[in-house]
Formats: sequence, structure tokens, C-alpha cells
Amino acid sequence: MPLNIPNLLTWFRILMIPVFVAVFYVSDNTLSLHEKHLLSTFIFWLAALTDWLDGYTARALNQGSAFGAFLDPVADKLMVAAALIVLVKLNLVDVFIAFIIIGREITISALREWMAQLGNSKSVAVSMLGKFKTAFQMIAILFLLYQEPLFGISTLWWGTLLIYMAAVLTLWSMVYYLMLAMPQITKKSHE
Repeated sequence: MPLNIPNLLTWFRILMIPVFVAVFYVSDNTLSLHEKHLLSTFIFWLAALTDWLDGYTARALNQGSAFGAFLDPVADKLMVAAALIVLVKLNLVDVFIAFIIIGREITISALREWMAQLGNSKSVAVSMLGKFKTAFQMIAILFLLYQEPLFGISTLWWGTLLIYMAAVLTLWSMVYYLMLAMPQITKKSHE
């Protein structure tokens, strides 16, 4: 495992997950509800920023590695899953929506692993649709964590709308990736 800047940023993101979750277990006497909203939003935003930054530094400093390529998406999925579970517990996201998003991530990760074993990982590489899904998901989670009006805008309303849109994009992208893999799935089932 190479210890370089991109991998350290990814490890930092993973280490922030228990801190993020712990914010919601701190007593209301220690952190007010408003402070919990601010702190959880900031931690999730920082995680999203380090997700972008680790990829950028890996390319800019030529520090990409196979381990980093493995760890980065794992860190992303863990952070999103933690946020969704917290939002379900806070009754801000429906369990079904969280199940769709987390279930898709597990399914596509397994599909990518299987396709890599077949030597066809490029056929299920990240698409623009997946990037849109991620953007909607991240913005929705930030809004739902913040919960309070922002410049007169209801973050709860927009967060809820965006998380439902993210769920639709999640299903769409899952079908898209499965269709890309279908020739290999069909070929393997006939062998």
C-alpha cells in the first residue's frame, strides 16, 4: 500500500465516518441541534471535497496506484451509506430510497469486480450518468443534513426532491451498467 497524498486523503475520508456518525450521538447539551446540522454538513462536505482532491492529486502528482483505485470508491460508498443510514434514523430519507442507493452501489461494485476478473473492466467504467447520479446524491445529502433554510431556500424540500431524483438516476445507471455487462453475462452463462 503506497503512502502518498491521494491515499492519505482517502484514509482521512474513511476516518471521518465515525466522527460524522458520532455528531448525532453527542448530547443536545453539548451540541445544539443547529450545531449538529452545521458540523455534520461540514464533515460530509469535507469528505466530498477530499474525494475530488484525492483524484486530482493522484493525476497531478502522478501518484495513482492500484490500491488507491480500489480504496477510493470504497471510501465513497462507506461515507454515503453512513450518511443515508443517519438520514433514515432522522426520518429524513425513506428506508426504500436508502436501500435503492446502497443496494445499487453493492451490485455495481460486485459487477465491476466480476468484469475485472474477466478482463473487461473498461466495459463498466464510470459513465457520465454515474457522475450525475453522484452529484445529485451528494447535494441532496448535504441539504438534508443541513435541514435549515439557506438564503430563503428550503434545504429539506430540495434535499428530498434531489434524493428521489438520485434514486431514479441510481436505478437508471444500474440498468445501464447491467446492459453493458449483459454480453459477458450471457456468454458466461452458456459456458
